[in-house]
Amino acid sequence: MADFTKETNKPAPIVPAQSISGRTLVLLIAIMTFLSSITLGAVILIQKSAIAWSHDVGREVTIQIRPVEGEMMDANLRLAESIAEATKGVASARALTIEESEELLKPWLGEDLDLTELNIPRLVIVKLSDPLNADLEKLKSELKIIKGASLDLHDAWRTKLNSMAGTIVFTGIIGLALILLATSLAIIFATRGTMAQNREIVDVLHFIGASNRFIAGEFQSRFLKIGFRGAIIGSILAIIFFTILGMLSSNIFPDIPTEQLSILFGTFSLGIDGIIAILLLAPIIAGLTAITSRITVRRFLSQIIW
Repeated sequence: MADFTKETNKPAPIVPAQSISGRTLVLLIAIMTFLSSITLGAVILIQKSAIAWSHDVGREVTIQIRPVEGEMMDANLRLAESIAEATKGVASARALTIEESEELLKPWLGEDLDLTELNIPRLVIVKLSDPLNADLEKLKSELKIIKGASLDLHDAWRTKLNSMAGTIVFTGIIGLALILLATSLAIIFATRGTMAQNREIVDVLHFIGASNRFIAGEFQSRFLKIGFRGAIIGSILAIIFFTILGMLSSNIFPDIPTEQLSILFGTFSLGIDGIIAILLLAPIIAGLTAITSRITVRRFLSQIIW
């Protein structure tokens, strides 16, 4: 004889967990979270690269010596090295060879151009051990004894790099905000569609005394679970994407574009802080899903004439 003593009195949720709209919303939120994570990851990579650029540029200055008639270039280079190495805060100074100087010009003037007939300026690379306390004003003053010598502090380059990075980061933040806005709009439409599909259940709950707050809470709870599931999927896929991209970047791009990409994005390594930032998007998007659905339900219910 069958046992009918146990009853399944667990109430069915207002929004069915396995409904077609629920599965579709999970997929939509996963896609939106993936796009948000990619945008955030790119912003983090560029920000890290910008900090590295500024740090590297700030630890190095350049002495440029232009050819002057009657002056011995080799002697001037050695003198510039001596003056730089005697300056407070300088770690080392090294004059570039003529071959190294020509290599610097080839990307701009072309590989086939014969530079031997040109009197190109020579450079002395000065590395700073303490950029904050380096006496660069004294170095600049003492270099005046060398005709044609000038000191480049790279301030213009550093300003341009920081400005470019700031613009890209700001653009990424705007893109992230637009993706989150699109996610909110999608949640609003999904919530209103779910309300329409479950209108009979909502009517019954209202007639037996359920308040709008209770009904909205049920929707919020269900959409919170849906949002969190989709957000976790999207975040994990984004982390896997950056991991694979970092491993394969040297193989899927030609050498020169790879070098340029590495300058812009570094090694495509998010680091622990980047991974944590992407994972934090999951609860943020889940919370956005829950709050948006609750507000939408409350407004929907307030417009119904019972």
